[in-house]
Amino acid sequence: MAVPSPTPPAGTAGLTPEQLLDLYRWMRLTRTLEERLVALYRQTKVVGGLFRSLGQEGCAVGSAYALQRTDVLSPLIRNLGSMLVKGATPLEVLRQYMAKGDSPTRGRELNIHFGDVTDRHFVGQISHLGDMVPVMAGVTLTFKMRGEARVGLVYVGDGATSTGAFHEGINFAAVQRCPLVVVVENNGYAYSTPTTRQTAAERMVDKALGYGIPGVRADGNDVLAVYEATQAAVDRARAGGGTQLLEFMTYRRKGHAEHDNQSYVPEGEIERWAAENDPIDRYTHRLLHDFGVTSDALAAIDADVAAEVDAATDLAEQSPPCDGPDALVGVYADPPVMPALWYREGTRTAVETHERPASWGTHDG
Repeated sequence: MAVPSPTPPAGTAGLTPEQLLDLYRWMRLTRTLEERLVALYRQTKVVGGLFRSLGQEGCAVGSAYALQRTDVLSPLIRNLGSMLVKGATPLEVLRQYMAKGDSPTRGRELNIHFGDVTDRHFVGQISHLGDMVPVMAGVTLTFKMRGEARVGLVYVGDGATSTGAFHEGINFAAVQRCPLVVVVENNGYAYSTPTTRQTAAERMVDKALGYGIPGVRADGNDVLAVYEATQAAVDRARAGGGTQLLEFMTYRRKGHAEHDNQSYVPEGEIERWAAENDPIDRYTHRLLHDFGVTSDALAAIDADVAAEVDAATDLAEQSPPCDGPDALVGVYADPPVMPALWYREGTRTAVETHERPASWGTHDG
């Protein structure tokens, strides 16, 4: 006779004890990995900018945890946690930030601008605000046309809701009843612009009314509230309920990027959010005091995460730098010339001598 599964504790959004610890691990891994990236950034080992999600880990982890394996996720720069939940590894992220030759984009892109649409089902992001909403509208339209029980989830910040791309994308998805969940992470700032300076709407969720779709607002620093709201939206979209908008109230405790000194933030605001609303601290308190998890169990997870990030860092630092000519691989489809050949002795090809092969045709003017 099968042994029945234990009943989840009250207030856990139907998650098992193992799943509750999963959420903790993903948030801890997100923060630990980003702290390591800060150290590497200060050692000038990170190429380009460093964009942190400090204070927003609950949004990314809780929402992504509600997706099924074949659902498609579209993260933004502060959604590292969602990519980890979907299967991205710390080693990939470290190599990518360090522009290593064996990074997912072979050094041709930076930070978390990479995707895997085949196996892990997350889409490489476009940095421009709101642009991933129409992309995901198209992706999820294919699910509907093929009759697939799949859902897409796309993240935007509060500032992106004031862009044309957001409006066009969500409007199209709403009209076509695409199985798309649009998550607005309301963290108070669009780069350095406070929310009140870029929109007159008091609540982002109210914008759902203009598109004729459901909208739900939840506490973005409560990972269980995020999970529960996303799970309901995902289930509804999968059942044919169309597009939905979720607004998660959170706070960006770091600037737009690591170089941003946040001089535009009122004094004491960051410290107040850190003391009262840290998503990991809040969840830790619930695990210990409401769900019977021991401090030893959490310490074991912390140690495991630290060891994983340490091992990934060692491997990433040993990775080779990117090969300059490799930047051209995949750019020219005809003729297929390996860039490495351009620098060798021997017969020079038409590409090397800047002659146009006949197969390229002619160009007047």
